[in-house]
This record gives sequence, structure tokens and C-alpha cells, in this order.
Amino acid sequence: MQENGKHLFGTDGIRGVANTYPMTPEISLKLGKALVYVLRKEKKGEKRVKVVIGKDTRLSGYIFEQALSAGITSMGGDVLLAGPLPTPAIAFLTSNMRADSGVVISASHNPFEYNGIKFFDNLGFKLPDQNELEIEKLIFSGAIFDLRVSGEEIGKAFRVNDAPGRYVVFVKSTLIKDMTLDGIKIVLDCANGASYKVSPLVFQELGAQVLTIGVNPDGSNINTNCGSLNPDLLKQKVIDTGANIGIALDGDADRVVFCDENGEIVDGDIIIAILANEMIKNGTLSNRMVVATIMSNMALEKFIRKRGCEFVRTPVGDRYVVEEMRKRGCNFGGEKSGHLIFLDHSTTGDGTLAALQILSMMKTRGKSLSELTRIIDLFPQLLVNVKVREQKPFEDIPGMEKVLDSRKEDLNGRVRINIRYSGTEPLARIMVEGEDESLIKEIAEEIAFRIKQDIGE
Repeated sequence: MQENGKHLFGTDGIRGVANTYPMTPEISLKLGKALVYVLRKEKKGEKRVKVVIGKDTRLSGYIFEQALSAGITSMGGDVLLAGPLPTPAIAFLTSNMRADSGVVISASHNPFEYNGIKFFDNLGFKLPDQNELEIEKLIFSGAIFDLRVSGEEIGKAFRVNDAPGRYVVFVKSTLIKDMTLDGIKIVLDCANGASYKVSPLVFQELGAQVLTIGVNPDGSNINTNCGSLNPDLLKQKVIDTGANIGIALDGDADRVVFCDENGEIVDGDIIIAILANEMIKNGTLSNRMVVATIMSNMALEKFIRKRGCEFVRTPVGDRYVVEEMRKRGCNFGGEKSGHLIFLDHSTTGDGTLAALQILSMMKTRGKSLSELTRIIDLFPQLLVNVKVREQKPFEDIPGMEKVLDSRKEDLNGRVRINIRYSGTEPLARIMVEGEDESLIKEIAEEIAFRIKQDIGE
């Protein structure tokens, strides 16, 4: 069971190996039916339900696109098929086309054999937990199995041929009016994923010289030796070509990783610091507040607070960052993994949009990315993943409490520890940070040893 009592939905929709439960066409068809049922109930029968569906480039996307469409149309809903497009593009199109919901078929940064399904509401925000719970109940109770419409009430599916163009125009509009990227050479890695067509167009149409990686998807090479989790080729190409910046997107392009002109990867917390600092200077940071997650570095928190602003942490997951931002009236937040959210422009993380904000700063300030990064030094942080066979409460792992108790003196303002289970993979994720690098390594290894000993795969 996932958090919040959910069985199917994790921190970012439903995810798993394609054609294996829960990522099967049978479940997808039921999801389509349940989604329309929930939407029609909320609309109180005002008009026909309309749902936008987009996907990344995985071969299995065809399975879920067709199954979801069948479920939606069998309940009298209409489907707008956008094809391969970034997750933020589907969020945008859902609102832009006045649809009632959006669906993205993608497993983001995960390997090719995985796939996933996530839903957006009519405003382009991730569907709330209560709606996901209601959808699950309808599926597991069997309440929707025999529900369907007939005759003229059956829904239709339409191909949205101008979907890529709509998104390109929208993303370009977030840049300062009349600004171009003339004179900037970019190495852009699209991970053979959802952004392979639209993201190069955005930068090219703004005048940048764009050298591409990962723009030849074949259905099975998404995220393979490319993309935000595999930036080695990006770094080398930046150095070899003398590019000004390297930009790597993940499979669904809702996150971005940068490397500077020297081929050095820039930590996501440094990117958050650069962008927040610029908004503070320009007076555009709403409520003088930045929202990040428990994974962000202590140095970033100190940096933001030193500038007279509030720093708020949430659980891991961009949906939780967005929820907190909306609750507090904040317009900027993100995760160190590369999800950067600008609520003035978009309802979810958008790697291409975020890259434009960094490029805009380089242009207006006349500085290289490596120069911009000098505003903050992060504390050493160590991340360790341990494969597990079950998600046992950490306090029930033998010896864990003793390890943490013995470290209380170290933890007193000097070290920060976060241990959690992945919402998408069978992993325990251990994060330890502090000013003393040897100390945090020692603590991380102790914790990892206890977990491996008890529930390691």
C-alpha cells in the first residue's frame, strides 16, 4: 500500500513495469472509466467530459493510450490525443483547451521497461489525493465494471495536430519580450523522450545555436545513456564544442539538469539559489518565500533566510511542493533533482521553461553559468540507495534507533539525516548532510548497513 491509504497511486501517479500489474491495459481501461465517472459527478452532468492524453516515447505508450481512450469513450467522454509531449505541455494544454482533465503516460526518468500514468485536473494541477482515492475505490469495488453508455452518447477521440506548436509558443512567451538567445551555444539532451521535437524548436526559434543529443527515439532507448540521470555525454560534448551551457531533460521533460561551460554539473540547489536570488532582487518572489523539499541542502535554507525570506520544506515529490506553494501564495519552488516550478507561468515542473529562465539571466547579466553559481557553497551531502524487499518502518529495523541515538550529539545542528522509501522503486533512500564530509559518510554507511542487514534485497 502507498502513502495516504492508496494502493495504485504513488507520489507521482501510477508506475511500474509495462504490461505487469498495475501497469496493464486492463487497469488502464478501468482508470479511464473511473476518471470520467468522477469528473461527471463533479460537473453534475453539465456537459460532455473532455480529457487530453499525452505520452512519452516508450513503445508501451500505445497500450495505455488506447486502453485509456477506450475507457473514457465507453463512459461518454471525449479524448484529445496530443501524442508525445512533455508532462508540462499536457498540463498546459489541459487548461488551454478547456479540458476537464489531462493524462500523461510516462515513467519519467525510469528505464524503458517501465511506464506510468498520472492525472491533472482542469487547471493543469496534479489530481488531488481524494480524487485518486475515489478512482481506486471505484476500480477495486467493481462499481464501474458494468457502467457504460451506448448509441450517440459514446465518446469520440480526436488527434490534436497543433499541440506541439501551441506548447512551443507558450514556453517562448515566458521569456522577456523581445529577448533572443543569439550568440548562445547550447548542448541539449532530450533523453530520447517526450521533448525530442518541441524543446530544440523552442531554443532554435529564439536564436540559440542548438547541438542535440537524445532526439532519435526508437521506442526503447528513452533515458538510455542520456538524459538528466546520465549526463556524461552532455558534459563531454559541451567541452568538445565550446558550448556555453549543457541542458539535460528527463524522459517526460518536467525536470532539468545543467552543466556549465566547463562541463561541470551544477547542483539543483544551486540552480534554485540562483533563480530565487534573481527574483528577490527583482521583487518578483511572491510573499518572499521559497518552497523546497526535505532533500534540499541546509546551505540553501541559510542562503534564503539570510536574504530575509522564508524557506519552507515539504516531503519529496513535486506535487507536494506545488500544493504548499498554492497554499502559501508562493510563486517559486522546486526540488534539487531538477523539478523547478514557476507558478506565474506553469502548474508543474517544466525543464524547458526553467532552462529559459537561466539562459535569460546569463544574457541579461552577461555572465557565464559558472560565474552565476558562485553565489553559494553547499554543505557536503551524501545520498545512498539500498535495494529492499519490503518497506518496513525504519524504527522497527534492529539497531536503527541505537545508531541514531548514538549520533544525537553529531545531529545537533551539524548533521541532517533523511531516510525514506522511494515512491516508484524498491529502494530505501538515505540522505546525510553536514559540514564534516567524513562524518556524514560514516553515518550514512552505518544506516545503510542496518537496512541491508534486515530488509536488503
